Amino acid sequence: MHKYKITLEYDGTGYRGWQAQKNAKSVQETLIKAAAQLTGSGVDVQGAGRTDAGVHALAQVAHLETKKKMEPRKLMEGLNDILPSGINIIRVERASPRFHARHNAQSRSYVYLISKHRTAFGKRYVWWIRDRLDCKVMAEAGQLFSGFHDFASFADKRSGKETSTLVQIDLVELLETDGLIVFRIAGSHFLWKMVRRVVGVLVEVGRGTLSYQDVEGMLHNPSDIPAQVTASPSGLFLEQVLYEGDTLQSAGSLPVLPVPGLWKPTPEPGENRRRCVRQSRK
Repeated sequence: MHKYKITLEYDGTGYRGWQAQKNAKSVQETLIKAAAQLTGSGVDVQGAGRTDAGVHALAQVAHLETKKKMEPRKLMEGLNDILPSGINIIRVERASPRFHARHNAQSRSYVYLISKHRTAFGKRYVWWIRDRLDCKVMAEAGQLFSGFHDFASFADKRSGKETSTLVQIDLVELLETDGLIVFRIAGSHFLWKMVRRVVGVLVEVGRGTLSYQDVEGMLHNPSDIPAQVTASPSGLFLEQVLYEGDTLQSAGSLPVLPVPGLWKPTPEPGENRRRCVRQSRK
């Protein structure tokens, strides 16, 4: 068997998430079918993270095992010829037989986009909040998540009692542009719906309906509030999966995000793009 490390981007709209499942269209199953068609044999594809339904990826990582040996570039081009336009292979590399996309990953980062304006073309990639949000207060509350915490209040109860809710968060950052509030979070791993619930809680802080102390309490005592304010999946992107030797990219090097008129990778003169407060790195 030959193993490859694949980095891909995808628009999660219309997919029931990454994970293959019965009677539902998934990114993993779509990639498996394309790889089987290209190689003419059975394949195994495993991803680094199981993004939820409607969630996107800027750089998901997967490993592909196949009996057919191919040059990485030919494999990438062949897969992209077969895959639908909403899934794109960015890079293919030969991998060690022991490499596992999920088990070898050391940390992951996500980006969430909150739009301050109504948008037609960017709707599927942002969560539009009509209310004015206090970004500085949101960022201050966001620092509470940095470090090692029990995120039981932010996990979906269907995850199962055997799933640990202890998570190490290495970075929490909020950036503000003229059109967007960009939330970034990086950590060891993330629980089902955890990032969307963190964002939902911070939005309520920005609205003034929750306080810094309320958020602090959620990390010490079980609360149903995060489940009630879960953010839309449309604004969430798996940004980066880090392995040994990798470095988390800076906010200044974020890729061009698919929100016309709301995001520019490099600030234009006079454009309001700033950190709401200094980001926390543990």
